[in-house]
Amino acid sequence: MKRLKFQYIMLAALAFASCSKYTELEPVDAASEKVAFETPANIKLAMLGVYESAAIGAYNGDKASARGYPFGAASIEQAEMRGEDMLNIDQFYAITYSGDVNTTSANNVNHWNNLYALINQTNVMIEGVTGAVKNNVISDAEAKAYEGEARFLRALAHHELLIHFCFPYGDGAGSKAGIPYRVKAVTTMQAVQENLSMGRGTVAEAYTKLLADLDFAETNITNATYPAADGGYSRATKGAAIALKIRIKQHMGDWDGVIAEGAKLGTSLAAPPFKSPVGNYELTADPEVPFTNYKSNSESVFSIANGPNSNGGSNGALAAMFGPADKNGRGLVATSPILYNASFWVVNDLRRSKLQVLQTTAGARYYFNYKFRDYTNRADWAPIIRYAEVLLNVAEAYSRKGNVAQAFALLNAVRNRSVTNLVDRFAVPPADLTLAILNERRIEFTGEGRRWPDIHRLAKDPVYGINGIPAKMLRSQMKLDGTDYNPATPPVFSGTGVPKYDYDNFRYLWPFPSTEVAANPTLKNQQNKGY
Repeated sequence: MKRLKFQYIMLAALAFASCSKYTELEPVDAASEKVAFETPANIKLAMLGVYESAAIGAYNGDKASARGYPFGAASIEQAEMRGEDMLNIDQFYAITYSGDVNTTSANNVNHWNNLYALINQTNVMIEGVTGAVKNNVISDAEAKAYEGEARFLRALAHHELLIHFCFPYGDGAGSKAGIPYRVKAVTTMQAVQENLSMGRGTVAEAYTKLLADLDFAETNITNATYPAADGGYSRATKGAAIALKIRIKQHMGDWDGVIAEGAKLGTSLAAPPFKSPVGNYELTADPEVPFTNYKSNSESVFSIANGPNSNGGSNGALAAMFGPADKNGRGLVATSPILYNASFWVVNDLRRSKLQVLQTTAGARYYFNYKFRDYTNRADWAPIIRYAEVLLNVAEAYSRKGNVAQAFALLNAVRNRSVTNLVDRFAVPPADLTLAILNERRIEFTGEGRRWPDIHRLAKDPVYGINGIPAKMLRSQMKLDGTDYNPATPPVFSGTGVPKYDYDNFRYLWPFPSTEVAANPTLKNQQNKGY
């Protein structure tokens, strides 16, 4: 199927290119913005083109060299590499792992550029469908449904920027500097100038806009589900908007808000099985199914689609990036013994036997994440929100509000499908139920890019915060014969790993790209300290 392109002016490019310079994000067999909104069929294709850019993006402005920015393997793996639960083996993510990013390092620069490129495409989409209503191409309700999808992606992208480039909401109730929240399509020189003068605002202001976008999406996306032929859950739905709101309010520490939104998705039911009345989401019986059957399962709320002809390639596809060499992956990152040997992860958990695999890379033996397995076609979809996350997000909220029974029921719904040995199950709520829920998140979402967001949002938490970037292991500390992984009798590791960086260390935040601050004089004076 032909994909339509949007031409957009990348703000960073203005530092060294004329104002007529455009970066093409879509294939050459594409239509202009004007043609894109002339027919209902073209508008649908245009919307699918926005989703493709969310999956693949570009690398240093080159679509052909795409590496899974902003919501493919690159973003997921970076969020893991910023935490301590995965082990860096090769050089591909060494800078992210060690915290040595700068204003020109590829990982953070391309993440920033691709997120704002996606944001611009969502804004072009919104302006385009608004014009299509005036031209009697589609109805107002159809336009608002498309706008809801675009706003969902816009909110998702802005939140991703917030968790990497800004201090968390919990530091001063969002009073710290945020990021430019761009809502105007860069298709005219006037719009270029407006965006070039836009400053950061505050984190709280950005979160207000995030929630406004998601409220609009929830209200105006008419589809609770989409047929598989129309993308299935790789398109934003009403339930996906609610689920993302739950995540956003969790990051704000708005526990009442998390509980209220969760009730819309079935989390207030008195007892399991929990099932959402919107979208019919429910946990799969087997923890493996959301990954082995990534196109069709009851648990996935929103995923980014990939396919044999549309993926991040060897430098950015999920299976390639997470997989071991002897399965035709690249053997770049493995599960860290820090997580694998953790006392809170019981030995007989099915997520060990089904979602971890012991393999050899460069003569050394590691446990690798085994969620993404299509090493041939590289078509694994990137999981963005699963119902398991909805349940654990709300479980944490209930626990913090003192509703132990509901929190415990939600935790056990997720945990007990993998911990099948009755001896290992919680007979009563743990003494620190919130900690048990946070530990469960580390097991359940490993390899899905949720570790850094949790570290970030909890940074200033007086009980559960790490207060910085955690210390990590280096492969040089390991024997590499497979015995490093032993949860029954965990080995003691000698040597020095990657040190912890305190919260007030400038490395805690990523810097804005040098090209961006060169083009935006306002942002230049608002660069993160230390860069």
